[in-house]
Amino acid sequence: MKKIGVIGTGFIAKGFVNALLNHPHYKVGKILTRSTIEERSDFPSNENMTNEIDDLIESSDLIVECTGDAIYACETIDKILKVNIPVVTMNSEFHVTVGSYFIDKGMVTEAEGDQPGVLAALHEEAVAMGFRPLVYGNIKGFLNHNPSLEEMKYWGGKSGISLDMVTSFTDGTKMQIEQTLVANGFGTTIAQEGLIGLENDDDLEGGSILAKKAKEIGEPISDYLLSSKLFAGVFLTVEHDANQAEGLRYYKMGEGPFYSLLKPYHLCHLEIFKTIARVFDGKGVLLDNGKNPTISTVTVAKRDLASGERIAKGIGSFDVRGIAAKIKDHPNHVPIGLMKDAVVKRDVPEGAILTFDDVKIPESLALSAWKSIEAKVLGA
Repeated sequence: MKKIGVIGTGFIAKGFVNALLNHPHYKVGKILTRSTIEERSDFPSNENMTNEIDDLIESSDLIVECTGDAIYACETIDKILKVNIPVVTMNSEFHVTVGSYFIDKGMVTEAEGDQPGVLAALHEEAVAMGFRPLVYGNIKGFLNHNPSLEEMKYWGGKSGISLDMVTSFTDGTKMQIEQTLVANGFGTTIAQEGLIGLENDDDLEGGSILAKKAKEIGEPISDYLLSSKLFAGVFLTVEHDANQAEGLRYYKMGEGPFYSLLKPYHLCHLEIFKTIARVFDGKGVLLDNGKNPTISTVTVAKRDLASGERIAKGIGSFDVRGIAAKIKDHPNHVPIGLMKDAVVKRDVPEGAILTFDDVKIPESLALSAWKSIEAKVLGA
C-alpha cells in the first residue's frame, strides 16, 4: 500500500487522516506538525505525528500539504521536491504566493476539493465536451469585509474551525486567493480589482452577466457570485458552437448563447483522494499557479495602521485583508501570503494597498521566491 504523508494538523488534515485510516489502497505515513505532539490527543493517528520533516520524507510515497501557510509550505515543499516525492496541496495560499517558483522543480499540484481544484476538474469535463469557458465562478454565501472579533469567535466555535480561517472566509480573503489561483492556473484575467462579485441567486443569469463582461474584455475571467441561496460550490459559464443549440435546449441547458455548468458542492478533504489517484496514475498536474502569473492577492489595510505596529498574520487578520489585482498595476506590493510577523514602517491609511516600503517582512525562502516571480513578471 502507498504511504501518504501529511503536513498540517488542522481541520482539513484531521478529516483527511480520518478518511485515510479506512482507505483500501493507502495508509498513513508520518504527519508533520508544528504543535506539541503530546498535547494532540484530539488528532487521529497521533502515534504517527512528527516534528521532523526528514521523518515525514522517509515514510512517504506522496505528501499532502494542507497548512494554509504559504511561508511554511514554501520551506517544506522545497525540501520534498528535492528528493522527488510528489506533493498534493490544499493550499491555494502557497500557490498564489510562491507556487510559480516551483514550476518545473517537481510534481506539485493543488487538489480537487477546495473551489480551485473543483473548478479545474469541471474545466477538464467542459473542454472535453467542446464547451468554451468564459467565467470561472466561485459561489460565496456571505461576505463582511471587516467583521468583529466577537462575531468571528462565535462562528469559529460553532463551525469547529480556527479563528483566522473563519475570518479569512468572512472577509473574502480566502475567496480572492482562490480566484487568483484560478485566473493564473488557466491563464485568464479578472474584470476588475477585487473582482466583480455579482449578487445573484441564479447561476445561469448571474454567470451570463459576467460572461458578457468577459466578452467585452476579450478573454475569460475568474470571479464569483454572492448568494445565500445557491449551493456552496462552483460554476463555469460557457458557450458552444451554434449547431449545438438545439441539442443543449433539449437537455434543458437553456436557450444560449451562454450555459452554466454547476458543481453544487465541494467536499474538501474527501476529494483530495481523487487527485492523489491522478498523480499515481501519471496524469499530471490538476492545477498550479502557472509559470507566468499575472494576478496576485495584494494586501489591503482594514483600518489605519500606525508605524511600529506588528501584524502577526495577514490571512484571517483584523488588520488587513486580501484582494485579487494585476501584478503590473501594483509593483512592490506585499502579497497577503507573506504578511506574517510584519512590522509597519510608516503610517498606512485604511483601504491602502501595502507595499514593501510600508512594512518590514522577515527574510524567508518565500520572500525571495516571490521577489524572483515579481521580477520575472514585471520584466516581461
